Amino acid sequence: MHKGSCLCGAVRVEVRGDLPRPDACHCSQCRRWSGHVWASTDVKRENLTVYGAEAVHWFQSSPKVRRGFCGTCGSVLFWDPPARASLAVAMGLFDKPTRTRLEKHIFTADKGDYYDIADDAPQEPTPP
Repeated sequence: MHKGSCLCGAVRVEVRGDLPRPDACHCSQCRRWSGHVWASTDVKRENLTVYGAEAVHWFQSSPKVRRGFCGTCGSVLFWDPPARASLAVAMGLFDKPTRTRLEKHIFTADKGDYYDIADDAPQEPTPP
């Protein structure tokens, strides 16, 4: 079981089982939304419990994806393609230890020019 919360604690999450390896998205939408790089793990919906769901607000960022954030403190929480069996949960929500490591960087061709990617995780300029 992995637990976590937004900055103010109005939204709390629990994930049953191990956290899948996360990725770091460097696309311009994720950078603008998160303030830098969006690191998340794809969690099967049936393995996720959200407490305080009434505090989650949604922004429809594209026809197929909505982004969830805490309406109280503004913490970014979820990247949700409703048609999929899983949704992306922000790695920054989780209490330590997460027992996982970054799997890859995606959309690196669109990354900000103010930083370098300095780890050895694979980099995908665009998703496959």
